[in-house]
Amino acid sequence: MHPSSLCQTAMKRTLPAIFARGGTSNGLVIMRDHLPPVQEWHKILPAAMGSPDPYGRQLNGLGSGISSTSKICVLSPSARPDADIEFTFVQVGIKDGSLDMAGNCGNMSSIVGPVGLDEGLIKSPRIEPAVNGSASPTALVRVFNTNTSKIIHSRFSVSGNPPSYQPEGDYQMDGVPGTQSKIVLSFLDPGGAKTGRTLPTGNRIDTLTLPDGTSIQASLVDVSNPGVFIRLSDLGVANPQSLNPVAVEADNELKGRLENIRQAGARMMGLDPKTESVPKIVLIFPSSSTLGDPDLNIRCLALSMGQAHKAVPLTLALCLGAAVHIPGTIPNLLATGNGQRDSVVIGHPTGRLEVGTTMQNGDILSAELHRTARVLMKGEVFY
Repeated sequence: MHPSSLCQTAMKRTLPAIFARGGTSNGLVIMRDHLPPVQEWHKILPAAMGSPDPYGRQLNGLGSGISSTSKICVLSPSARPDADIEFTFVQVGIKDGSLDMAGNCGNMSSIVGPVGLDEGLIKSPRIEPAVNGSASPTALVRVFNTNTSKIIHSRFSVSGNPPSYQPEGDYQMDGVPGTQSKIVLSFLDPGGAKTGRTLPTGNRIDTLTLPDGTSIQASLVDVSNPGVFIRLSDLGVANPQSLNPVAVEADNELKGRLENIRQAGARMMGLDPKTESVPKIVLIFPSSSTLGDPDLNIRCLALSMGQAHKAVPLTLALCLGAAVHIPGTIPNLLATGNGQRDSVVIGHPTGRLEVGTTMQNGDILSAELHRTARVLMKGEVFY
C-alpha cells in the first residue's frame, strides 16, 4: 500500500477513489496500491459503501440499497503478456457487509478500461485510428478479471493527446438516460468461468430436487458467470406473462422457492450454495411472450443477491445469449428466431439487450456486448 494513499486520524479515515457508472450499475473504482492486503479489505470496503446496514439502505455510505449499486472494482497494472490491466470485482453485502468475490460484474467491467487508461495504468495503450466515418479513434484495452481468470477486450472512443476516454456519443442503452459513446466488450473464451465447463454437469437440462420434495427442470450453464435457467411456466405463477420485479419482491413465498432452486443448482454445479452471487437464477418466459416482437428472441427476469433485477446482470445476459445457441437447453427451446443470426436480443423488465456469441465446432470463442460508462466523481471516500 502506498504510504500516502490512506489518510487516518482519530476521527477520519479516507482513501482515494472514483465513483463511476458502468452500464446499469455503479460503484467505486479503487487502485490496488491504495488498499492494504486483501485480508484487510473487510475493514474498509463495506464501510465505504455504507454496510452493514440492517435497514438495507446504505445511507451511511456510497451504496444505495440495491445489489446493482453496491459494487467495487479494484484495478492494477498487469504483468501478464495478454493483458494491460487487471481487476478484482467485489460485491458488497448490503445488510451484512460481506465481500463476495466469487464472480465478475459485466456492467462494471465497462468502466475498467476507460479508468485504467485515464489513470495511467497502461504504459503503451493501443490506439486504433478513426475509420469508416468514425468520429474519434478507439483504444483497445486488454483486461484480466481475477474473479474468473478470463480476458476481456474493451474498445472505446478516445480523444486528445495523450489520448483519454471520450464519454460523449450517440449510443443509447436501455436502462440509462441519454446517449454516450459505445463501449464494446468482448469476453474471450468465456465458458467455464467458475466451474471449468460450459455445461458443468454435462447435461442440457437437469432435474433439481428441492427441500420440500418437489423437483423442477433447469439448465445449468457457466459462461462468464454461472446461471440457473428455469421455465417461468414451471413455477405455477398466476398470470406469468405479467410477472415483474415488483411482483417478485412482494411474494416472499416465491422468492424463497427461487432461492431453494438456486441453491440446488449451485450444489449440482459443484459451487457453494451459500454464496449469493453465483450462480444467479434466471426465469425464462414462454415463447409466446416474444411472438409480437420480431426483433426479440427471448424474455427473462433475473435475481441477483436475492433481489429481483430491474434489468439483467450483464454476465448473466452473456450466459443466456450463449445458452440460446446450445441445442437442447431451456433457453434454446424457448427462444424464437435464434437460428437466423449470431446475436440474441434479450428482453428484460426495463428494455432489451443484444448479445453476440461466436461459436466454432460447438465451442464458445467469445461473447460480445455494448455498454456505456461514465466517471461521476473523483476524490476521497470516507470509511
